[in-house]
Amino acid sequence: MLPELLGEIIKRVEERDERWPMRRDVVVCGCVCKRWREVSRQIVKPPVHGGRITFPSCLKQPGPRDFPIQCLIKRNKKNSVFYLYLAASPSFTNKGKFLLAARRYRNGAHTEYIISLDPDDSAQGSSAYVGKLRSDFLGTKFTIYDTQPPHEGAKPSSSRSGRRFTSKQISPQVPAGNFEIGEVSYKFNLLKSRGPRRMICSLKCTPSQREPSKLEDERVLTRSKSVTRGQSQTLLRNKAPRWHEHLQCWCLNFHGRVTVASVKNFQLVATLDQSQPGGEGDGETVLLQFGKVGDDVFTMDYRQPLSAFHAFAVCLTSFGTKLACE
Repeated sequence: MLPELLGEIIKRVEERDERWPMRRDVVVCGCVCKRWREVSRQIVKPPVHGGRITFPSCLKQPGPRDFPIQCLIKRNKKNSVFYLYLAASPSFTNKGKFLLAARRYRNGAHTEYIISLDPDDSAQGSSAYVGKLRSDFLGTKFTIYDTQPPHEGAKPSSSRSGRRFTSKQISPQVPAGNFEIGEVSYKFNLLKSRGPRRMICSLKCTPSQREPSKLEDERVLTRSKSVTRGQSQTLLRNKAPRWHEHLQCWCLNFHGRVTVASVKNFQLVATLDQSQPGGEGDGETVLLQFGKVGDDVFTMDYRQPLSAFHAFAVCLTSFGTKLACE
């Protein structure tokens, strides 16, 4: 088939199928052969431009700037697994398109969340493994690990907890280590003063804001804010709620996306002074919003500079009791 004709076919499929499950036709086109895959990658826009998640590589690419990508997180308490879905409709009952899964483990005094593309395979040696989240022994500080480096020249974590395999690497195509790409910290509340949890999120970003190439689309996580030695640091803090005298509770405007009061609910905004994690943010643009809508159902809405992987990992830190923060 002529390249021009093939490109026109995939372009029309891309324009017709804007939402899942119809969007699977675009993925089918990319799975036909190497030639079809190359053309599909050139035509299908990344989330930062089109606002749509199509291929697995989109999960580590930043979302759009002007509007959030709406997702749902379903929790299964029986097997300690959390499922991330791309919302197919405004309804909270329609779980939509599956994106990622995270299984929670106890590793000594620490808690780990293994994040995978396969809801039934949470092994770190699996090809579906994309990263993990690990807490300290208090459950107030979390480190986010990724299988892909956040920038060129990045070195995998040398700590024992950051290793992917305990034995020798099985295949040279499977990275043996994990890369630290972020931290989430919850501020201690030793005096037990009134108020919700307070958190600070620090994420490593790549300095490039251009559309990722074929070799880079698995590595691009976020756009740059401040660049130092080939990488940048994006600092986020939770938006301060206001005390409602009539309701006698702390309130945030979630614009109908959160319906159940919970200590887990939060909104993250960027800090203006990137050198001061506790500095004042603009207080306007919410980059990540997470909240409860049912017993085991939560909404997750994110936008640039966060990716779906970033947002999911940060939201996972909210689960679990934090006695030192509440």
